[in-house]
Amino acid sequence: MSPLSSLQSSDAPSVSFEFFPPKTEAMAARLWETVERLEPMAPNFVSVTYGAGGSTRERTHDTVRRIAQDTHLRPAGHLTCVGATKEEVLSVAEDYWQAGVKHIVALRGDPPAGMGEKFEQHPGGFRDSIDLIEGIREHRPDLGRCFEISVSCYPELHPESRGWDAEIAFLKAKQDAGADRAITQFFFEPEIYLNFLEKARAGGVTMPIVPGIMLQPNFKGLKRISGLCGSSLPGWLHELYDGLDEDTETRELVTANVAADLCRKLSDEGVRDFHFYTLNRAGLALSTCRLLGLKPNSAEAA
Repeated sequence: MSPLSSLQSSDAPSVSFEFFPPKTEAMAARLWETVERLEPMAPNFVSVTYGAGGSTRERTHDTVRRIAQDTHLRPAGHLTCVGATKEEVLSVAEDYWQAGVKHIVALRGDPPAGMGEKFEQHPGGFRDSIDLIEGIREHRPDLGRCFEISVSCYPELHPESRGWDAEIAFLKAKQDAGADRAITQFFFEPEIYLNFLEKARAGGVTMPIVPGIMLQPNFKGLKRISGLCGSSLPGWLHELYDGLDEDTETRELVTANVAADLCRKLSDEGVRDFHFYTLNRAGLALSTCRLLGLKPNSAEAA
């Protein structure tokens, strides 16, 4: 059976990509190579993250504005509650709007010390993501109503969660505050997403919930991230990467196939939108898209 047999062209999924802002000139060059190679894939949107505690805030803003001005992509800028007053955060939202950026990913954000540390509300800042969404919607009503707002969700519970009832209620509150879409933390078993979706729908969450798909070929790095964010790594995944610490090429092949297989299984259940955490790796994202039957609009991404 062809690996594309379950995804005929008419059923091909739509995708979005997440990038992280560069810290050095070399990383900046890699980011823009990634942007240029993925642009012909015509994603729904692309997002650009912050570092922990907003440590890359200005680079994120600059990157988002440049994508809006220099490409045909639809960028989404991350906004967090960390390290800034409400006025400062809303000023960034307005700057985004003036630069042609009409999509915001509204997050509480990680503390300056990193994931796993206690979050402290900034004096004069937003309390949490719900407060942030409400602030965006209420600020300059002519802009607030027009922004598209995405939020995060955790199909395996947020590390600070008080249980599923509280988790779903919080996601519903984000929707009620004005969120248009939720994007999940990464996971590796389709049942994790499908069970979460069932809980969310039963709890009154009707907005789209887009599965987040991780493209991290460094298994040591993946284990570190999963430990911080609460994403489980199944035994079969450990076995696939076992012995590949020094084999970069094979790790990337494994990563693309694991991601594509997960997407195909979800597609068989009716899922049509996927958000890829690219880690600024164009080749991996393109390989995964090819395995899903997606091709670029031009030869530039080949």
